[in-house]
Amino acid sequence: MIKRSSTGRGKAHGGWYFGGIKRVADVGTSLVAIAIGAIPIAISSLAICVESPGAPIFKQERIGKNGVPFGMWKLRTMYADAETNVEHYLTEEQQEQWERERKVDDDPRVTKVGNALRKISVDELPQFINVLMGEMSVVGPRPVTADELEWFGEDTDEVLSVRPGVTGWWQAYARNDATWESGERQSMELYYVRNMSLLLDLRIFFHTFVAVFKLTGR
Repeated sequence: MIKRSSTGRGKAHGGWYFGGIKRVADVGTSLVAIAIGAIPIAISSLAICVESPGAPIFKQERIGKNGVPFGMWKLRTMYADAETNVEHYLTEEQQEQWERERKVDDDPRVTKVGNALRKISVDELPQFINVLMGEMSVVGPRPVTADELEWFGEDTDEVLSVRPGVTGWWQAYARNDATWESGERQSMELYYVRNMSLLLDLRIFFHTFVAVFKLTGR
């Protein structure tokens, strides 16, 4: 369990949509996504294995609702030792950027297959398993690591008051352009939490497809 901020600003969400209907929609959507995505995931897994050794699907620890850690499923888009052998792939400057933002411009650890999967967001399809298990929602703030959670400061409780999402306000409308350092990433995630509604979820859901078709992932 992650220690949460004691500011008491966590927000409880209710209403007819968040009283259970959102969960029903999550389960239905994830079942469809898993069924449709099974073949793309299988083909992608084969391509990943052919290009570089290592398991094609893996779990990364993220912080979920109420600060409970969970393993988020993803298709591997980097070399298998990308996180344990960082200095082998990154320059000192790139390592500093990685420590600061948890991303690197033109990251040399990303494989060719991985780069293609990221552009069309296929690497995130396994996360619908997390949705089915109740650890994530289809729409919500993007799952963060324990280190990234510190960027929210006194708003930690608030962002942890809802399930993280496969897609969200930041994911659909800013993608890689809003950073932690500028404060834009936090603002966008908190905007969703503070304005959650069926209409906003639908808007984000459909705009995500626009972002995917524009190949903005990386």
